[in-house]
Amino acid sequence: MDRINGRRQSGSHSTPQCTKLRSTKSWQPTSEVSLGDSQCGKEQKGHRFLPWKSIVVGKDFPLTVANLELAWVALARAVALLLPSGLMDCGKSLDWTLVLATPRRGSSSPGQGPTSFLRYLTAQHRACVHTCQGWEGGYPEIVKENKLFEHYYQELKIVPEGEWGQFMDALREPLPATLRITGYKSHAKEILHCLKNKYFKELEDLEVDGQKVEVPQPLSWYPEELAWHTNLSRKILRKSPQLEKFHQFLVSETESGNISRQEAVSMIPPLLLSVRPHHKILDMCAAPGSKTTQLIEMLHADMNVPFPEGFVIANDVDNKRCYLLVHQAKRLSSPCIMVVNHDASSIPRLQIDVDGRKEILFYDRILCDVPCSGDGTMRKNIDVWKKWTTLNSLQLHGLQLRIATRGAEQLAEGGRMVYSTCSLNPIEDEAVIASLLEKSEGALELADVSDELPGLKWMPGITQWKVMTKDGQWFTDWDTVPHSRHTQIRPTMFPPKDPEKLQAMHLERCLRILPHHQNTGGFFVAVLVKKSSMPWNKRQPKLQGKSAETRESTQLSPAGPAEGKPADPSKLESPSFTGTGDTEIAHAAEDLENNGNKKDGVCGPPPSKKMKLFGFKEDPFVFIPEDDPLFPPIEKFYALAPSFPRMNLLTRTTEGKKRQLYMVSKELRNVLLNNSEKMKVINTGIKVWCRNNSGEEFDCAFRLAQEGIYTLYPFINSRIITVSMEDVKILLTQENPFFRKLSSETYSQAKDLAKGSVVLKYEPDSANPDALQCPIVLCGWRGKASIRTFVPKNERLHYLRMMGLEVLGEKKKEGVILTNESAASTGQPENEVPEEQRAGEPNSPDAEEANSPDVTAACDPAGVQPPR
Repeated sequence: MDRINGRRQSGSHSTPQCTKLRSTKSWQPTSEVSLGDSQCGKEQKGHRFLPWKSIVVGKDFPLTVANLELAWVALARAVALLLPSGLMDCGKSLDWTLVLATPRRGSSSPGQGPTSFLRYLTAQHRACVHTCQGWEGGYPEIVKENKLFEHYYQELKIVPEGEWGQFMDALREPLPATLRITGYKSHAKEILHCLKNKYFKELEDLEVDGQKVEVPQPLSWYPEELAWHTNLSRKILRKSPQLEKFHQFLVSETESGNISRQEAVSMIPPLLLSVRPHHKILDMCAAPGSKTTQLIEMLHADMNVPFPEGFVIANDVDNKRCYLLVHQAKRLSSPCIMVVNHDASSIPRLQIDVDGRKEILFYDRILCDVPCSGDGTMRKNIDVWKKWTTLNSLQLHGLQLRIATRGAEQLAEGGRMVYSTCSLNPIEDEAVIASLLEKSEGALELADVSDELPGLKWMPGITQWKVMTKDGQWFTDWDTVPHSRHTQIRPTMFPPKDPEKLQAMHLERCLRILPHHQNTGGFFVAVLVKKSSMPWNKRQPKLQGKSAETRESTQLSPAGPAEGKPADPSKLESPSFTGTGDTEIAHAAEDLENNGNKKDGVCGPPPSKKMKLFGFKEDPFVFIPEDDPLFPPIEKFYALAPSFPRMNLLTRTTEGKKRQLYMVSKELRNVLLNNSEKMKVINTGIKVWCRNNSGEEFDCAFRLAQEGIYTLYPFINSRIITVSMEDVKILLTQENPFFRKLSSETYSQAKDLAKGSVVLKYEPDSANPDALQCPIVLCGWRGKASIRTFVPKNERLHYLRMMGLEVLGEKKKEGVILTNESAASTGQPENEVPEEQRAGEPNSPDAEEANSPDVTAACDPAGVQPPR
């Protein structure tokens, strides 16, 4: 077995090698379990599952697949016991050891052996877990010094003269916590009001660990005071008891999608895109998704428009990070977001149907936030201090240029693309932009955005730089680079030699944000505008009589991307130059699709023969056909408006009962139906209806889902109950309040409704400025004698806070949320239903549905009776 440090032991293959994880204290295990005979000097203890301080896997325990699984079960149980009590709190004394002994070769399948386990463990708990091979101490504190880093940037003069000391001092300080208020405009204003008048006031004159807490201040350059920063680091926020209430508020509002804890400089690129609700947007490297959520918010600037014409396609190459991206996007409940999984440098060109003909999809806005070396993040990622070298930038430059080039190809004429990195290195910044501008031959130009974010301090892009190798050797131009270095250093890394060409690029229009200017991280942004098609995409009209093969051969242009990358005929562009070319390609694709066996309205994953897929296999996206008998009962029950876009409803199954219905915008439906063979879609659409197992007992088998209620509400004309603010408080703090608990106006509306799903709508009273001034729409269930809400826990807490109620806790048995108004009350809850009233009442949403994401355990306690 390979050791953690990669070296092998000498000896026969049957002799086991032991790899140990030890605490910093001497190893004195009080109990152990031995799976077979140990070669580490410990006696056989048998196969007992104890609260181990030591686990030994020895050679005499046969390492078959089944036994290996047993060994891992033992390890997993041990870790589950040890981590919460020991590893997760480094302040506690540790006294434990994991010992793994296996034959050197062939002992386990790749990715499942002890080495993989140890690597996982040390990666997850790097500060607490240490190998015993040559080192018994803990990791030393990282010294925030890197002489090569200082030498490099001092030589490049990216920092103004006389400010180097301030620059380095700022890098060594922790990054301040920043937050951005998200969501729809009216809700954002209420959250801002709550923050300024309640939580920020409580921070005045507060000291934590001897440090005076500064009241959070708005970022001067972010519009409408929707972004704030404080001198508190995230660590202090998490650990300090005085800040517990403020921290809980931030966590809860973040989970419900109303606040995003996002670094200040990462908010800049979406702002410079100048997004409008009709824009088609591509986010090329989107995970983890904070910038994507900003783009979604901009699409929904008008809360009264449920389906903006624009959409966001958010892409990431990492399949696992795509699910993090889905989680972030889902918080905003938008039908206009699609998450896809592709390599951004070769992301496929999509087609859409326009008046019955296929056309290439060009994006109005593209965000190109590329992978980078990240030396602008030293304040939060302190590992960069130790690992920084110029080699990182040299290795990433080519990928960054390919991604930016692919983005420029897919940008519509007149569109805007923002290129950004969290690196200060000109090899990743100006060099990429200069190379892209040079090979675009005037198709792209840098936009002057100096006045678009007033209050933001930034340095202009530089026009001269040098390239340095990891061993400190400098090169000023490509001609001086020896042949042996040509694989590491490329000509695109140097500034253009021609002074006129360099001046025409206007590299000074790039923005470099330095940490010490506004107490932020380091960042680089460039805004590009497309004037015409890229030169390798321009083609003359083709003769109609040519064969497809001849057409393809004549479409190849000698002008290709730099570094010898050939032009790709599938990437041909420019509607104004295409003649019949693009149309013919689109029609050929359409004919090929029509000749296949693809089912109508089913958008499955791409065939594995055409594309190698990684990660989880996704369920297909199946649009509900017009003649589906499932829809008319829903339409009748909720009195849906004739304008309701029923064709945009989809489900994720081709067989069996449709349990959940989702909705996408018309434009995303177009994208899905025309591109299912060429892209891997991870997620799209928002849930609007959920099936009740017992729904057939009522007039409609589907209840409303809170996730999609703001999208669905404008089309619903029936089963709407207007409630007062006092009613909302009762509905959100009590599980099943009887009608008598609600106002007479609410009761009069509910008494004549049949049992089933309802909409609960609160309209703000402009005559009462102290009341909540944003509309609220909740999903509810009208039972026999009561009404309940189906709202996630964090959303409940959000609305209660907005109404001035402080949430103190929950009484889980009764399902009652305690607030500062109800904490003093005692005794049995008034909404407890007597047993005699429960008898004979029909079930509504079944247990599986009640435990769906719409209703969390806190809102639907285990064992709770169905709504009545």
